[in-house]
Formats: sequence, C-alpha cells, structure tokens
Amino acid sequence: MFILIGLGNPGKEYEGTRHNAGREAAVYFAKKEKLGEFEEDKNLQALVLLSKLKKEKILMILPETFMNNSGKTVKALFDKKILKKTKNKEIKNFALLHDDLDIPLGKFKISFGKNSAGHKGVESVIRALKTKKFIRIRIGISPERKPDSKKILNFIIGRFSAKEKEILNGVFKKIHLAIQAIVSERVSR
Repeated sequence: MFILIGLGNPGKEYEGTRHNAGREAAVYFAKKEKLGEFEEDKNLQALVLLSKLKKEKILMILPETFMNNSGKTVKALFDKKILKKTKNKEIKNFALLHDDLDIPLGKFKISFGKNSAGHKGVESVIRALKTKKFIRIRIGISPERKPDSKKILNFIIGRFSAKEKEILNGVFKKIHLAIQAIVSERVSR
C-alpha cells in the first residue's frame, strides 16, 4: 500500500490558502485519478480515501488536525502498523505533500531525508515518526519577493490570487505525473 498525505488546515476558511497547497494537491490528484471521495475517520482525525492506482492500493489522507499537529494523524498510522520503517529507519511507502516558502510559486521539488526547514507541519510529522527518511513533495508558494518575518504568517494563511491559482494548477498537473511515477516505480519493484 502507498500512503499519500496532503498537509493543510481543515475547514472552509482555509480552503484556497497558500498553507493548504499540499492538501489541495492531494485532492487534485484524487479527482484526476477518479479515486473516489474522502471520508471522515475519527480515529485518525483525518479524511481518508482508500483506492487502487496501477494495481497498488493507495491510501490518501488529509489530516483534520491543524497543520502544526499533523504528526498526530501520522503517528496513528504508524501505531496501527500501516506505516512501517525499514531497518535503516526509512519509510518507503509514504509521501508527504506540503507547501514550501523556500521554493518559488510555479515550482516543486521532491526530496528525501531532509530537515523540516522550519515548516511546523513537517516538524510535527518528523517528530511523530522519529525519522526524516521519507519522500516529501514540496510545493513552492514563495512570491518573487519573500515577505519579511513579521508578515510570513499572514502570507501563508492568505489566499492565492486568480493568477497564482492558475500557476498552481499547472504545478498540480506536474505533481500528478510525479506521484504516478513514484507509485509506478514502487509497483514495478
């Protein structure tokens, strides 16, 4: 089974915000692949969707905790033995989608084993798993001029403009292909 988690904040008031780029990328992927609808799982404190993609079971998760507590949902998956570490503490069946203020809007990066770079949601996940050895799909939200530290919070919880949404949808298309490739590679092993 492959597990894909889209980080973001729950609730209508956070839809369309920069900090929810990971959550929205996961929803975009599920819709494009026609995987079905997300359903509430109170034990995981998340919306979940279990389906199949290229002969591989895929479990998609949207934590219903706030961003900085995303590790609660991930820890519940680990406790239920849905997520497993290898002997060298890697988690091979898992990818985390999230926004990244260090990457320009319109770009994304796939990384493995990196620190959180100050992203509180990612920090929460790393703490919960006691490892950083997993795939992260980092979605750029940074404008040409990065906001100063006093304005960052308002920026990340601010909404994308229509032009930015258009750019983001182009990135979501590329991320969709990247996730397909990651899952396909896993199936072919």
